[in-house]
Amino acid sequence: EPYVMPVRISRSITVSVRASSPTSFWLLCSFLLSSAAWRPLTADDPCPEKCRCDWDTATVWCSDAGLAEVPSGLPAETVALHLENNYIRLVPEAAFAELPLLRDLYLSHNRMETLASGALRHLGPELRLLDLSHNQLRRASRQDFGATRAKTRLFHNPWHCDCALQELVEALNLEPETVNGIVCETSQQGEHAGQPLVKLLDAGVNFCSMQRKTTDVAMLVTMFVWFFMVIVYVVYYVRQNQAESRRHLEYLKSLPSPKKVPTETDTLSTGF
Repeated sequence: EPYVMPVRISRSITVSVRASSPTSFWLLCSFLLSSAAWRPLTADDPCPEKCRCDWDTATVWCSDAGLAEVPSGLPAETVALHLENNYIRLVPEAAFAELPLLRDLYLSHNRMETLASGALRHLGPELRLLDLSHNQLRRASRQDFGATRAKTRLFHNPWHCDCALQELVEALNLEPETVNGIVCETSQQGEHAGQPLVKLLDAGVNFCSMQRKTTDVAMLVTMFVWFFMVIVYVVYYVRQNQAESRRHLEYLKSLPSPKKVPTETDTLSTGF
């Protein structure tokens, strides 16, 4: 007897699938369940306010919409998300955690100054492109981006070049055509402002070694100050004790000498 299973392929259509054996039936079930996550967007899926959804390509267009934050209610089947040319200042933590199929994320031409901790950490392994260009980003760390291997655009941001940015650039899969656009507006040492970060690294500049040297010097200075304060305290303590001892001796010297009281023996000796 064939195995039969009803399968819902949309909100309004359900079909029955037949299999001739238990093995083929469960293989078919596994295939259908794994394919369910790849269901394309349909007209029945809600589209966020001020956005336009392209159901055929699973693309959500929210660009030039005057948005000040990442919209909520994004369809879980979204493959490409356009948020460029808005007024977004901050990407909150786990903003895209519910978009497991996201491949292209466009956040360029916004006003982002910082990334919330974990804002991009939940991006799925399917992500291929991450565009953060033309923003106001100054600092970012490797931890902010998680394990993403997507091609990343970071150019045209007022970066402060330091060890954290160096580690980030070395860890990310940067788009080759745009790496020279990652320019140090300010830097850890000050003399590298206005220069492309990649060229500085190629020339042998190492912001992490500079930071370690700065940290070592700061520790030495701190230890020297601490040692100096200890010595000053010991000297002060010794001098205070010496002064107290002198005052005590002078006090003892100023006391009148005790008069000798005649004893019975002294009286008898005088009588004889």
